[in-house]
Amino acid sequence: MQPTSTRNFSFLFLLNVKIQISMRRIITLFVFLLAAVGMVAQDTQDTTYWNVSGQASVNFSQVSFSNWIGGGKNSVSGVGLFDINANYEKDKIHWENTLKTGYGLLKEGEDEAVKTDDKLELNSKLGVEMRKENLLFSSFLNFLTQFADGYRYPNTTDKISRIFAPAYLTVATGFDYQPSEMFSLFLTPVSGKFTFVADDTLSAAGAFGVKPGKKMRAEMGASLKSEFKTPVMKNVNLSTTLTLFSNYFNEPQNIDVKWDVAVNMKINDYLSANLLTNLVYDHDILIPIDDEGNTGRRIQMKQLFGVGLSYKF
Repeated sequence: MQPTSTRNFSFLFLLNVKIQISMRRIITLFVFLLAAVGMVAQDTQDTTYWNVSGQASVNFSQVSFSNWIGGGKNSVSGVGLFDINANYEKDKIHWENTLKTGYGLLKEGEDEAVKTDDKLELNSKLGVEMRKENLLFSSFLNFLTQFADGYRYPNTTDKISRIFAPAYLTVATGFDYQPSEMFSLFLTPVSGKFTFVADDTLSAAGAFGVKPGKKMRAEMGASLKSEFKTPVMKNVNLSTTLTLFSNYFNEPQNIDVKWDVAVNMKINDYLSANLLTNLVYDHDILIPIDDEGNTGRRIQMKQLFGVGLSYKF
């Protein structure tokens, strides 16, 4: 790979990456990405071009019983969430970066602790304003995976997921309509979606839509991403993101759906409540539906509600 200057670094070059790119090269690209963000930030640290904000929160719940006639089971759970945004705007250049992480555990009685949340997601969108008002020509990158091994509890022997198994990488170029700070609509006729399964056992089983024995699946198609955020009432904010993807070359009518909703409720400077929901449908992923090994296509749903300590910056 030939060295490039920081100012010329762009996500557009990702479109030229060959379909057979390896996981090692993907990780290398992210190292260069993070280095580029750091160097550009350093070059502009004395200006107002960067706007950095974020939120860290830790939510706990605990229940214990002693001679309780109504019955029950002792439990303790905790969820940590950390989000950070780094947005750059100068002249006609708009660069939006978001890192979202979450991890949670639940322990009931003498049972082993189980995961309740596990997410690592990076979004980056680089756009240039066009002559038409509120319209940008943009490139978008999304990377999604998890931190720890996943199991179909109470079975804690056979892994069904792990870090980079799966991992999803989406790169796209298109038009971004931003009529206000509350709403944006990104439409791209050219986007690539890569699914990685960096685990020999899961790869051999053909998990997450890859062919048995393969560790990557590549798709080319069109995508749409809509983002909306608004205050609902005092100290209550709603944000939602809907992403759709259609594969040009394999049943394009079967659209992949990812829909995230977050309601953040501020109690005071250090206490908050969070309601998060995630809906996923991928036609290529077969979900186990019984103990006999049968699988089927299903809508995946996750919901999390927590109250705890929070810090915004």
